Amino acid sequence: MTIIDFHNHFYPPKYIKALKRGPSNIKVSFDSENNPLLHYPGDYNIIVKEHMDTVLRAKVLKEAGVDKQILSFTTPGTHIETPERSVELAQMVNDSFAKIMDEHSEHFSALATLPLNNPQASVFELERAFNDLGFRGVTVFSNINGTALSDQSFWPLYEKADDLNAVFYIHPSFPVGVEAMTDYWLMPLVGFTFDTTLAAAKLVFSGVAKKFPKIRWVLAHLGGAIPFLAERLDRGYFAFKDCRENIDKPPSEYLKDFYYDTVNFDLNALQLAIDFAGADHLVAGSDYPHQIGSLEKMESSIEKLNISSKDKEAIYGVNASKLLEIS
Repeated sequence: MTIIDFHNHFYPPKYIKALKRGPSNIKVSFDSENNPLLHYPGDYNIIVKEHMDTVLRAKVLKEAGVDKQILSFTTPGTHIETPERSVELAQMVNDSFAKIMDEHSEHFSALATLPLNNPQASVFELERAFNDLGFRGVTVFSNINGTALSDQSFWPLYEKADDLNAVFYIHPSFPVGVEAMTDYWLMPLVGFTFDTTLAAAKLVFSGVAKKFPKIRWVLAHLGGAIPFLAERLDRGYFAFKDCRENIDKPPSEYLKDFYYDTVNFDLNALQLAIDFAGADHLVAGSDYPHQIGSLEKMESSIEKLNISSKDKEAIYGVNASKLLEIS
């Protein structure tokens, strides 16, 4: 049974060096083991060796029985830089990922990143990533410096992505109102999941999912609260006229076409997502090598599900393989 980890994170060493040199809007400090810490509102990421070393990661994957990872760049993202710097850093990340895919294709594929605070440049970088570098999907963030993904400034990007049959993976970023989430790690624990929920709901109600149907959307962290709240969104569709202005069927009918990674290791939550969208719309994810991630829990939680072997095989790897056209 092939296991593909769709949700994990990698920072190219060139990118980390660029942040250290500056200029950057990201504060970089170091812990007692000299690991870089990337600070952003309400959170910071500890960059350990496994975030930057493909040889070490390949060894870890072999020991864990994971066949392949889909590498993705993650928070705080290039979009918190100036628009010009964002373009430069996004190109740096994508070139690094493309080299990894070329040299280590047996272990890794990857999702491109985009300079999302520069929507026009994002269209060009999407074309470059797909046509020149061989990507089939990209990571986008749940909001771009407070601007919703549903904002019409991004619609030219979605038009191009629709033409390319692109996979768009939504990973959360720090939400508006982050100042209410700065204690107890509530920003990544609560803020992340609900910002993904908000982003997905707006993409549907705004008509983006309807207008650009060939984009395959994948939601991080089991879609936040989407499987739980879908019925309430449907009630809004029937109760409120403005919830019907841009769509012609209940939100759940669009959201069932989205994909959901399994980075919520609770069996009841996973089963709820399966009941909502189907086992053919879940992809395995670990959130490795973040502190909160776990390759072991990714595998064991799927294995414990009371579903058929065929459905487990789909979640472990078949769905991701089909989405990104990888073997």
